[in-house]
Amino acid sequence: MDDIFADFREARTIGSGPLLSTTLIPLAPPSSPNRLRAFALSTNHSNAQADFRAQILYNQDEDYRLSKTEINAWVEVYVSYWKAVKELLATEESKAWGKPEDGDWSKVYEAWKEMSNALIRGYTNAGFGAWTVPCLYVAGKYIRIFAIKADEQAREVKGGVKFNAGFQDDIVGDYGKNDKLEDGARVINRIFTLCISDRAPLEESRKWGIYYTTNLLFKTYFRLNSIGLSKNILRALHASKTDMPPLENFPKAHIVTFKYYVGVIHFLEEDYAKAEEYLTEAWQMCHKDAKKNKELILTYLIPTHLLTTHTLPTASLLAPYPHLQSLFTPLAKCIKRGDLWGFDAALVAGEDAFVKRRIYLTLERGRDIALRNLLRKVFIAGGFEPAKDSTAPPVRRTRIPVKEFSAAVRLGSRKKAGERMDDDEVECLLANMIYKASNDLGSSADGAGEGQNLMKGYISRERGFVVLSKAGTAFPGTGV
Repeated sequence: MDDIFADFREARTIGSGPLLSTTLIPLAPPSSPNRLRAFALSTNHSNAQADFRAQILYNQDEDYRLSKTEINAWVEVYVSYWKAVKELLATEESKAWGKPEDGDWSKVYEAWKEMSNALIRGYTNAGFGAWTVPCLYVAGKYIRIFAIKADEQAREVKGGVKFNAGFQDDIVGDYGKNDKLEDGARVINRIFTLCISDRAPLEESRKWGIYYTTNLLFKTYFRLNSIGLSKNILRALHASKTDMPPLENFPKAHIVTFKYYVGVIHFLEEDYAKAEEYLTEAWQMCHKDAKKNKELILTYLIPTHLLTTHTLPTASLLAPYPHLQSLFTPLAKCIKRGDLWGFDAALVAGEDAFVKRRIYLTLERGRDIALRNLLRKVFIAGGFEPAKDSTAPPVRRTRIPVKEFSAAVRLGSRKKAGERMDDDEVECLLANMIYKASNDLGSSADGAGEGQNLMKGYISRERGFVVLSKAGTAFPGTGV
């Protein structure tokens, strides 16, 4: 108890929110591994309030004396924290003794929820200063963690089926109910409201905690597979932007996480131009040693680039990330070669992983790029028109028989004789390639990139030819 309240007094004296928040973390620091156990054993239910009140009142600095209302609020917070620590230790001890079924994470969650609510009341009723906002970070972070553990335990007890092993938060959540996490999301939303509704001057405002709390809500909503609720948060932020500090003034960690999630939201809405903007900014700002975070960003930035710029990830880009390398390299190689059969096989092989990360449908559209590259090979193999003037530069043959494209598609698809496409189906593919412009793939509203077709030309059905554009624009962006 003495260690915790010594830090409490020091934090108040120097006005350090991060130090104050360490007194509420449900983990023992490496320098004091028995801190939580000592705190749990330092008092009992009968004496907890009196003991904590005495500790808070002890040796108060005259310049930092707490009001009676604040003292009562902090006593309530630490009594709730003490109860949560006792529940946590009891659950962890059950696991250590090989009897995890005796531990109850739902009790830990409920105790931590009470601590979180006591802390929120401290801001609304007792006027806790904005410098203490890191305490809200701790409350929100761990209510989410304990809620997930409680829901997982409930599913195990009921024989629920697990689907997601937890690669990241923004993938399809586990099958089964997430009652505690849904309830925890409501508590975090109260913290969000507490921050965004503060009307104090910015220098003393809780608004400086808004993006950390927003990111917690994003993580929670993504795990609950409730992406639509994230858009409500974005609307609230947009409505309050005139009263908010500029985003660039917040800690870089908050900015990167925020841009990542906003980029993923736009990605899932198929607004790939905005997704590319936010994800690229997140990638550029991400710390060079934050390997896991960079991997998460690339998971969505690579498919986005595939559609917006038709570019493939390089071997050097994927080298530090073996998991992404195994997912994207087979697809990238097949797209580059124009190997339709190989692309389909690679997509099937990685289907489970792609679906979990919600990138399957986007990657599936990469087949158009593979087909474009296959047709481009036919165009290049056609060579040049007979020279009419020996001094003129050579001009590629631009009238290509549909049958040549049909043969290439059949070879690239490796279909059996009875499954092969006829010429009419190939003509339909060619027509789609000609009319699929990049603005159909989510180009920006200002028209950047609009009209860049995969192929430029037209089909002459009477003669059975595809007439392609001259002057190196038959396949825009590829040099031919």
